[in-house]
Amino acid sequence: MKESNDRRDFIKKVSLTGLGLGLANTFPGAEAKPARNAITPAVIPVYRQSGPSLPFIPRRTASWWVTINELQWSQKAITDEIKRRAAAFAEAKIDTAIIFGWHIRFDFANYFGHLHGYMAEVADELHKYDIKLMDHYSCNHTERPRDKAEFAKLHRGQRHHVLLFHDEVARDHAQYEGHFFNDICEVDLRDGSRGYARQYQMEAFCHNNPDFLDMHAKYLQRLLREVPLDGMQVDDMCDYAGLTTCGCQHCRTRFKRDYGHEIPSFTDKNFFGDTSKPMLQWGNYQNPVFRDWIRMKTDGIVDHVKMVKSILGDKPLMSCCSSTGPVTLNAISLDLEKMAPHLDFFMLENVGTNTKGVDWVHMDAEAMNQKDIAKWRGDAVAMALSYTIYEIGGYFGWTLSRYWGVANWSSTLTKRLEKDPDDAMEQEDVISPANKWEVRHSDLDIRDGEDIVEIRLVNNKLCKDNGFKDENGIEHWTKARAWSGHFVHSNIGYRFLRYEELADAEALNREKTPLVIDGSGCISDQQFDAISSYLARGGTAWVALPFGTHDEKGFKRATPLSGKLLKSKYRNLTIINTSAIKGSPLAELIRTGKFSPLIRQTAGGNGWAARIRLHKGKPVIHFMNTAMEGIPHASLKDVPGNPILAGINSKIKDNELRYEVAKGGLDLSGLKLLSPEIGDQKREIRVEKLKNGNTQISLSLDKINVYAVAQGN
Repeated sequence: MKESNDRRDFIKKVSLTGLGLGLANTFPGAEAKPARNAITPAVIPVYRQSGPSLPFIPRRTASWWVTINELQWSQKAITDEIKRRAAAFAEAKIDTAIIFGWHIRFDFANYFGHLHGYMAEVADELHKYDIKLMDHYSCNHTERPRDKAEFAKLHRGQRHHVLLFHDEVARDHAQYEGHFFNDICEVDLRDGSRGYARQYQMEAFCHNNPDFLDMHAKYLQRLLREVPLDGMQVDDMCDYAGLTTCGCQHCRTRFKRDYGHEIPSFTDKNFFGDTSKPMLQWGNYQNPVFRDWIRMKTDGIVDHVKMVKSILGDKPLMSCCSSTGPVTLNAISLDLEKMAPHLDFFMLENVGTNTKGVDWVHMDAEAMNQKDIAKWRGDAVAMALSYTIYEIGGYFGWTLSRYWGVANWSSTLTKRLEKDPDDAMEQEDVISPANKWEVRHSDLDIRDGEDIVEIRLVNNKLCKDNGFKDENGIEHWTKARAWSGHFVHSNIGYRFLRYEELADAEALNREKTPLVIDGSGCISDQQFDAISSYLARGGTAWVALPFGTHDEKGFKRATPLSGKLLKSKYRNLTIINTSAIKGSPLAELIRTGKFSPLIRQTAGGNGWAARIRLHKGKPVIHFMNTAMEGIPHASLKDVPGNPILAGINSKIKDNELRYEVAKGGLDLSGLKLLSPEIGDQKREIRVEKLKNGNTQISLSLDKINVYAVAQGN
């Protein structure tokens, strides 16, 4: 896994059961026009796939760093350090440790016995404290810088991988279990050379190559025999070499067998598009053969994940995903939803190291989307990985996990910098204060937390798969993410509704909360029938065009389905004409009385986002600052040149807040305000019943810059 900001910059160039709440006639101004989405409060089960029961649930996870020094196991200094760190992890209330380092695993093929012996001793020590251990590695790469500049770049930016790769002579002989690395690499379509991910100085193994799969399977079986691991993260289940690969015989055979096509020459502009642009923008999505090629590339990765899970058996499997929505993910064959049936934990690689990270609202969409994917899997767990250099970054990542209601994975990332700072902190020291405060004051179980859902926001994966963009070049995910931002700033509970649920009429009708479908050009016949059934039975939907201009395979329809939808004149169908990116259609829906939110801020400065979650039926309100200002380190910067986060200030001036909460069965009595930023203090929250039947709460977030929680005893 690469550091979040680096990976996210690269890609960019490229939920839970709900409560339907009675939201009508709750606030002044809405009473003249009754809200049309009035609902009787009820617990609504979310459409989901059944999954296996998990042997453990990570909640407070942290990286267990390894370096080149640990290859000298079992020297006494190293075994003594294992004991010290295991005790420190227990003291820091960490329940799951994940190996970090030794990342490009087959670079260490000559030293697997050393690695496994060390990890086995780590596992034994951690298990004494009932701490679980997961391994974490990338199986499908080998680091091979191609010139002096690439060599220097690798050592400048990827030190956290523990760099012990083969030199230019040894690499021609590098192998494991009889499989030479040179023979199992992807093939570059441009010149027949080995596939190379220049952004990470790695050559890539081909997911469709049976010799590579045999090598990985044999390694994984050995690893599980020699180390008592509790789970596994097999990272980078994608193709970082991108659209230049793969032209090997196995990929050509599979494309012909499964889709009936030959892989065209790289010079075919009708297939690859304008290759003078950055690679993430290549591809002619108007060509159905190109769309099929994108599908074939992810097919191989999914089969690989399935193989890994078959070897792991009951041990939980996780992969990595920095993003799930943008079309550009197709260029690196990253498709979390397609892998989902074979995964148990769903991890979002997040933020933390530099000052840019405090601008977090755009990340809410990714977090909530992955959370819904995990819920759909059944017994799966979502977690957010946040990187940090100092304690403030660890705290910030912890607060985001709390706000999202997911497990927290804290990871220092000093070795992602060109040089470690003199005051670099141990992993357990970074996260210990937040973990200990949580255990003492607010030990909320992520598994029993249920988000209150007022709106269902559609993320239709079919649009991404087919590279769909509207006439202005804007994709469906961009619009969904804009709606997510409006919901956060308006304190509206929402969840994502995915493409499978959109095709299931019964699932749609289990909830009466409004559907938001913005810019979903690709709509299957089954999805359209399910949406029509939902609307015919009185369901509410807000639809922004285009809608159904293409089918599920990306073929343009003779007549868009939007015309058929409009002709039906469903009573609760609203066509949205305001752009969620440039304007606020949500504000218009509230103003006209078509929607009335559960909670509305009536006093205090703007910037605090409130999210209500039920724990064992009792409401808990999480407050997260959307107007933070990162304090830069005086001199320390990351590799791209961004200042390292050294502190956080708040831009909000008035922190004396008041909210009006609609009647709907929420008992807000007995709530106290808590935050690690005010230590053990518990602030009073004033609760009043209003004449209109609503509840008003008043509270102070004074001297709190990042996060607070309102909860009962």
